[in-house]
Amino acid sequence: MLKVANILSLRSLALLVLFGLFFQACQKDEQVDILTPGGRVALPEELSAGASTIFTSTSKAYDTPSDWVTGDLLELFLEGDALYDDPRVSGESPSSGGLGPVYAGYSCASCHNDAGRTRSTLFSAGGSGPYGFSSFLTFIRTPHDQNLRQYGRVLHDQAVYGSKPEGKLRATYTEKQFAFPDGETYSLIFPHYEIYDWYADSIPVDQIEMSVRVPLRHVGMGPMMAVDQNEILRLATIQYPEYGISGKVNWVTERNKKYLGLSGHKAQHADLTVELGFSSDLGVTNDRFPHEVAEGQSQVNSGYNIQVTTKEMAAVDFYLHALGVPARRAVNNPVVQKGGELFYQAKCNLCHTPTLHTQPGGVSLIDGTRVPWLGSQVIHPYSDYLLHDMGPELGDDYSQFNASGDEWRTTPLWGAGLQEVVNGHSNFLHDGRARNFTEAIMWHGGEGDVSRQKFSKMTKEERETLIMFLRSL
Repeated sequence: MLKVANILSLRSLALLVLFGLFFQACQKDEQVDILTPGGRVALPEELSAGASTIFTSTSKAYDTPSDWVTGDLLELFLEGDALYDDPRVSGESPSSGGLGPVYAGYSCASCHNDAGRTRSTLFSAGGSGPYGFSSFLTFIRTPHDQNLRQYGRVLHDQAVYGSKPEGKLRATYTEKQFAFPDGETYSLIFPHYEIYDWYADSIPVDQIEMSVRVPLRHVGMGPMMAVDQNEILRLATIQYPEYGISGKVNWVTERNKKYLGLSGHKAQHADLTVELGFSSDLGVTNDRFPHEVAEGQSQVNSGYNIQVTTKEMAAVDFYLHALGVPARRAVNNPVVQKGGELFYQAKCNLCHTPTLHTQPGGVSLIDGTRVPWLGSQVIHPYSDYLLHDMGPELGDDYSQFNASGDEWRTTPLWGAGLQEVVNGHSNFLHDGRARNFTEAIMWHGGEGDVSRQKFSKMTKEERETLIMFLRSL
């Protein structure tokens, strides 16, 4: 035994431990007895999120409650769903007031239509939208990580009547043609962003650090928050020097406490940011953020009351935790199965970890309410929720806690194959610059370059087969 242990590297030992966990997961999967709407017992490969798996591939695939949401829980879910969907208005209106005076969207659903990713006006309008939302956020600050005078962390490009937006964003794109080694061509669009029509004095571009980001899909938020964080920490110890891959945790500090970051493009949040979303994105004050987001600007009057209660925000938090995760589709299709093999051959699985587990006991909402139904589940998010350096071409020079400008959290892939069905577009990556799966892969640099190179060297049929697998997720 000692002789064997001397031969094995630390990384190999860690892989054996994880393999054991994944083997146990498969055994647990086989014991799950979940019926599909057609009455048959679900296959283990279909169960994306254990008991939170739902069997629908319609436009409501992201916006359907898990099967364990019944009775009073369903009422709470529907309350949260309404608060998430219903547009806010300016002024004091029961359960729907408080919008602005400046904001980024008029409701959660304006940017997360059907709990997905509303198509951004970056493409349809060349930047800030004229419709009361833009479906992207523009993070701004000084080169010394300070808020700009008269502004907060986000540029609010919308405003209620009588107020002026903090600024507008213009997006232009340069398209470049490329070719795979087998001769098939593809193109990538390179974005250029410019802020104009500032609320206060125009700020020179060399005095701004900026990051433009489109919404994330709200798929699997509950299982993500319930994930066994010890497993994430173990994954962070595994390195693949032969491929230049080594994920790391983003440790974030919120309310003077240190947490493992899970949510957000750079894993820069420890929760689902319901309170922050109401405050920063909608301009709606609450107990945690009682001050108007534009406080200090001359157009902000004093005397605003708390505009959304903690109880209401807890309902939205429950809604997000209780959303079902669409089951995998076509798992017995030979082409999809071959695509899964190619996914592994391209080393995509080294960051997009197929299988994780949730901790016993589930998770707590922002008001302390427990959600035990999310506990002790085998889940397949296809993410390690760690930070990886994706290279300077995808970088934004906007660091957040331990995440550098070039580092991004591995985006979970569950539900990605239904994004076009739900939201009518196939834009991916943090600013939506990838217009399909192929472009998303070919944007992978840094630690993702090994997958880009292996995908590039495949035949056209193999590339299409791998993408068929991604569409099944």
